[in-house]
Amino acid sequence: MKKILGIGNALVDVIIPIKDASFLQRYSLMPGSMQLVDRSFSDTIMDDTELLEKTFISGGSAANAISGIARMGVETGFIGKTGDDHLGKLYHTDLMAEGVHSQLLEGEIPTGRCIALVTPDSERTFATWLGSAVTLTPEELTLDMFTGWDIVHVEGFLVQDHKLLRKIAQLTKEAGAKFSLDLASYNVVEDNLEFLHSIVTDYVDIVFANEDEARAATGKEPEEAVRLMGNLVETAIVKIGAQGSLVVSGDDFIRMPAIDAKRIDTTGAGDLYAAGFLYEMAAGSSLKKMAKTGTLLATRVISQYGARIPNEKWRSIRSEAEQ
Repeated sequence: MKKILGIGNALVDVIIPIKDASFLQRYSLMPGSMQLVDRSFSDTIMDDTELLEKTFISGGSAANAISGIARMGVETGFIGKTGDDHLGKLYHTDLMAEGVHSQLLEGEIPTGRCIALVTPDSERTFATWLGSAVTLTPEELTLDMFTGWDIVHVEGFLVQDHKLLRKIAQLTKEAGAKFSLDLASYNVVEDNLEFLHSIVTDYVDIVFANEDEARAATGKEPEEAVRLMGNLVETAIVKIGAQGSLVVSGDDFIRMPAIDAKRIDTTGAGDLYAAGFLYEMAAGSSLKKMAKTGTLLATRVISQYGARIPNEKWRSIRSEAEQ
């Protein structure tokens, strides 16, 4: 079984149920949106909700994927940056509890947090302060951190830091590992298109995208987009929501339908798809099996709230994946 390392923004999700949307209006937050905010704004919301119930869950795109892979039984690790505070300690504890080898670095500012304000209709509105997560520098990464891993899975939000992503790509290749990249957000793709094309062409082996990201990267609709990306990398995946996913690897083309399920919260669907796909890749499974298990994990995470599937559900998921 191959071993998988993840790299991304180490953020703690702070889930806060609120009475109604008037709270959002007070802070000019559009219901259902995701907004980057500064520390002062984030602190103010935390202070204003001091008496409300809060749930703290370690998050971040790559970490969500790595958590899922670890739960499936693969040896995993994670590189990210937190602060020297209680949220940073929570993040480290959560990784260890999931069986993930922690390579967390410590920054001088607090741990990043993603505040999820949940209205009674279950809609989530996000206010994200990245904190220490975005202070990770190329100079802090060394070859020994990458040595011994077979696949390095990187979240696309790091594409915005060109020097950092290039260093990650170079160290991944020096370590002899496969480079897996999740494109993460269509606007990040649009803003960094030339650089992204260079990185994908020169370094990336596995690329994950949803249809909007694939369209931003290639200007084409999903099937043509996945084939174009498949010409640049060993394995290309385009997720097309309720229609399933498309996968190209060499001459092989897979169209994997979605599994019928109640969609409660799509947060983490792409991350858990990557988890299932990479788990099967680590196990040496067929391309069809990779796509099938990716779909299974994505389906399970959207049938609940949040991007982490509860502990008690993993045994049945592992059993179902073996069928």
